[in-house]
Amino acid sequence: MKTNIGLTENAREAVANELSKVLADEYVLFTKTKNAHWNVEGPDFYEKHKFFEAQSGELDAIIDSVAERIRTLGHYVDAMLKAFLSVTHFTEQKRERNDSAGHIRELLADHESLIIFLRANVAVFSEKYHDAGTSDFITGLMETHEKMAWFLRSHLK
Repeated sequence: MKTNIGLTENAREAVANELSKVLADEYVLFTKTKNAHWNVEGPDFYEKHKFFEAQSGELDAIIDSVAERIRTLGHYVDAMLKAFLSVTHFTEQKRERNDSAGHIRELLADHESLIIFLRANVAVFSEKYHDAGTSDFITGLMETHEKMAWFLRSHLK
């Protein structure tokens, strides 16, 4: 059945394509956070192990919400790793040391990069595609990432 939510097919497709990039970034960031959770070492191991676990749980919920937003727009989610890696803004990094500060710096940079990308698209979704719902949705994502970045940044002081 056709999706009839007051947006043109072209607008829904364009928004879904942009959200696919957000989904890819979220998935790669989730994987990098899980990597930190599993591999962190040092005197603060237990504290950071639990911290990264909490952040990866938040990211898991975000991933689901982004995928569901794409489906709400009437499009399918290409949830294959190859697809994610072809559109993500992030890079995978092999760490020589698994200290918490190194993981935190890398994750913080990724959160901040994603915040900037989301902020740049808030007006695009509402003004160019007339999709206030997705604009509001990514504003909420941006706020969540701002809080997660604050938590990461606070560990570096």
